[in-house]
Amino acid sequence: MEQQGHLDRGDGIRLAWARLDGRGPCVVFLPGLRSDMNGSKALAVRDWCAAEGRKMLRLDYSGHGASDGTFTDGGIGQWASDAAAVIADQVSGPILLIGSSMGGWIGLLLARAMPARLLGYVGIAAAPDFTERLMWAKMAPAERAALLRDGELRIPSEYGDDMIITRHLIEDGRQNLVLESPLVLPCPVRLLQGQCDPDVPWELALTLAAHVQSPDVQTILIKDGDHHGQRDSHPPAHA
Repeated sequence: MEQQGHLDRGDGIRLAWARLDGRGPCVVFLPGLRSDMNGSKALAVRDWCAAEGRKMLRLDYSGHGASDGTFTDGGIGQWASDAAAVIADQVSGPILLIGSSMGGWIGLLLARAMPARLLGYVGIAAAPDFTERLMWAKMAPAERAALLRDGELRIPSEYGDDMIITRHLIEDGRQNLVLESPLVLPCPVRLLQGQCDPDVPWELALTLAAHVQSPDVQTILIKDGDHHGQRDSHPPAHA
């Protein structure tokens, strides 16, 4: 049976988690930006782990899902710290990280911070350094100026409410880049990427595969797959 709870990170912000007990290394699922531990991929992994009798941990970063906090107060560094705190509190022994989209970036930061515990890394449409490569780099000069002046930029999102990009998110992202310096992962690495993904270019998976230093790296490209890993025109509400 899955246990659920909250961890107070020390400043009054409570971080939500859900854990399955079982055998083997603990599978840790790291959700994407504005997603949460009840997204379709997180639940699919949870169901597989339950059926196989394996340990699993799901979690929500601050400002996401059932965790406390405000989304616009967060950034890559804080969310990675949130995930690390929940893992330290809830899991002992080896872990296998699965990161979806932004969770793939978070997973790479965690992998770099705790290599001795890591038995494997799986990136699903992993988006390392996306704040710089997929946001800032694609902004028009007027958008960059507005972001720097106002502290935030609101852009339409096909997933619901407008996306608010904060200046803090961009600047904090620059402090946590993983593709600009050596990235050693002493474990198997698997990268799954749809080639019809409108949010994360499939070439980024190849860039990550070429950059990471691991004895075992495999990239799986799904020709008609989208950002959700779906092969039809009806993606789930969350991913």
